[in-house]
Amino acid sequence: MKKLAWLWILASLVLVLSACGEKSKEDVVSALEKKLEQMNGYKAKATMTLKTGQEPQKYNIDVWHKKKDYYRVLLNNAQEKQESQIILRNEEGVFVLTPALNKSFKFQSEWPRNSSQPYLYGSLVMDVKKDKEAKFTSEEDYYVFETKTNYQNSKNLPTQEIYFSKKDLTPVMVKVMDQERNPLVEVNFSSFELNPQFSDDAFTTEKNMSSGVLGVPVMAQEDQPKPFTVLYPQSSIGNAELEAKKEVDLANGKRVIMTFKGDKSYTLIQESLSAVPASATVPVEVSGEPVNLGYTMGAWSNSTLEWSHNGMNFYLASDQLTKEEMIHIAQSVQGTAVK
Repeated sequence: MKKLAWLWILASLVLVLSACGEKSKEDVVSALEKKLEQMNGYKAKATMTLKTGQEPQKYNIDVWHKKKDYYRVLLNNAQEKQESQIILRNEEGVFVLTPALNKSFKFQSEWPRNSSQPYLYGSLVMDVKKDKEAKFTSEEDYYVFETKTNYQNSKNLPTQEIYFSKKDLTPVMVKVMDQERNPLVEVNFSSFELNPQFSDDAFTTEKNMSSGVLGVPVMAQEDQPKPFTVLYPQSSIGNAELEAKKEVDLANGKRVIMTFKGDKSYTLIQESLSAVPASATVPVEVSGEPVNLGYTMGAWSNSTLEWSHNGMNFYLASDQLTKEEMIHIAQSVQGTAVK
């Protein structure tokens, strides 16, 4: 009897210690949801490293969010001197702004709710909540979730690991992995400020298209033409090969038209404008659906995909490629130019 009594006491102590110890997966998910619901907004800084091309690309990311649907995401390549890009959501819609080119894509879109966003806190929490089979581990300083992703090319990036701080449940790191569990996208948060104050015009297109937001002039020096380096797709779909290449001189730049022929043919246009007048204030609006190319955002509409990167405009057109195949080709154009 004494032995049974001691066993009962020991079992009780184990239960008590367990209750006072680590939180369960359900406890943490509930706490994340509560934190997201109670916050009025946040400012976050992070770096994003992409390993989807021949060379890793590193981006600095500055995120502003104001409850409920105001977002401003500033992306800048940390290794190249190129224009910054802003993903903006306000009461007018969703925009992808490239102030240096005086260019704006405008969408009627559910972004960011329609796909995973590794640098947005709400998106990470929702991915954790939606995946009932998510794996959960508790480390010394972090809660770690492994969840399914909801990307436009989720077949290539099916899973992600999300690290939340045990101290305040803010995001610390995100690793997005391929089918072999190689991390191809990694986001590291360096700061996370809860409930900050925003100016009344912080999320307006006018404010964000102005040079004052970025701290750099809007390509005002028209006498400095941008070097033109022809980029080629590094991935082949449908055995398509370059059949023709045509160069056209423009009044303020250059255009290269490349035709690829194969089982699935397509045309890729690359265009460089030497400068955009600093006095130009009205952005060009492009209708379509926003697509995340990893290194930049683009617009897809009617079998065409358009994007800007490093001071260049790109247009991909095909009536034979699927949307996913066009995204795959566009993602590979960031590779090293073929001589």
